[in-house]
Amino acid sequence: MNIPKVLGNVVNNDLCIGCGLCVYICPNNALEMKWNKYGFLIPELSDKCDSNGACLLVCPFNPFPNKEVRTENELAESFLKRAPKYHKRIGKYFDIYAGYSKEFRLNSSSGGIATFILSELLERGIVDNVFCVKESTKKGVYYEYGVSHSKEELINSSKTKYFPVSLSEVMSKIQDLKGKIAVVGVGCFIKAVRLAQHKKPELKEKIPFLVGIICGGVKSSFFTEYLAEKSGVLKQNIEKPKYRIKNIESTAGDYLFGCINKNRQSEHTLRMRSVGDMWGTGLFKANACDFCDDVTTELADVSLGDAWLPPYDKDGAGTNVIVTRSFLANEIIQSGIKDNKLVIESLALERFLTSQQGSFNHRHLGLSFRLKIAKKKGFIPPKRFNEKISFSFMLVQRMRMIVRRKSLELWNSNPNAVVFDKKMRKFLLFLKYLTKVYHYWGLKKRKK
Repeated sequence: MNIPKVLGNVVNNDLCIGCGLCVYICPNNALEMKWNKYGFLIPELSDKCDSNGACLLVCPFNPFPNKEVRTENELAESFLKRAPKYHKRIGKYFDIYAGYSKEFRLNSSSGGIATFILSELLERGIVDNVFCVKESTKKGVYYEYGVSHSKEELINSSKTKYFPVSLSEVMSKIQDLKGKIAVVGVGCFIKAVRLAQHKKPELKEKIPFLVGIICGGVKSSFFTEYLAEKSGVLKQNIEKPKYRIKNIESTAGDYLFGCINKNRQSEHTLRMRSVGDMWGTGLFKANACDFCDDVTTELADVSLGDAWLPPYDKDGAGTNVIVTRSFLANEIIQSGIKDNKLVIESLALERFLTSQQGSFNHRHLGLSFRLKIAKKKGFIPPKRFNEKISFSFMLVQRMRMIVRRKSLELWNSNPNAVVFDKKMRKFLLFLKYLTKVYHYWGLKKRKK
């Protein structure tokens, strides 16, 4: 019997995001996470596979999901039943806020709300362990998932890391860990955990809280290598890369990349504005991200992102947007306000949507075009958005796909920042031109 499995139906279709839940759930331990040639973590066979296809059941990009877990909508009905509000762009929720933690703000990439919530969970005894991204001791691997048990450990592991990671190793330790666990992750990782909880209901009690990070796309390890070289550090000398070094005298978007040259023990920094748009262009991004329509991490207990809208974007110290989806998450925020630990205000729905508008445009509106192309090549997971878009926006989507793929191919063939910039220039300029045309016709249409 030919049972669909994750390698044939997801990895071979370039839809793997590297979450590693397939490795955890495999009853025969036949899978392990390995680096592919494009700087992403993917599962590979380590032993003969004779399982029943469990690996595919926990995959967030499963093209054949059961109807009760078909999309984020069905999963939310199962896991977030008490959330009273719903919007098709952001899912089920209690309330929406913007603000920051007084204690943790300056040591965070944004407003420090993730560290605040996780510290509260530990202090209240709701969880005893937190699965979060920490520094790695492995050669050439800068970050990986680890386990934190205290506020001090959370502070040391705070700040965003734009580097591929996998939950496979920490999830494999789950039975040996005493107490309950909170997991921090981007949308696809959170979905994978929910799928694992659906398959193994005992995990609902073991993992009672999920913190979702609103994500603009998972980056290859090439992203780190490119930025390091632009800052003056070669790949073999990279140590302790930092992706969101704040400039509190400037705006929220004016942050730096930095790393240490381990040969000289000197810190090198790079102003991110100097390298242009690394997010809207899709440079070094995983292909799976172009088939994700979960912009706001809909299946977490709380979803956290950057407040990319005025007046918050003018404050270089950082501000979070916050979507509470469980009663506990909302109570923690309300308690933080009452105890004067948080500076928080309610945020209108439309204002929140504006803060993530770029992602909604790409991953909801532009999705229909990418689905049309992908369906000709192989299986894709069921999606909730299939909206009509203009011809000019189709051209933008097509060019973004080319830029994403070219960036990975070029760096793989010649990891040299000067050569890369020269060869990518024509693709990026054409994308910029097509984007301007799209905005021009959109503005003209709105004025009619």
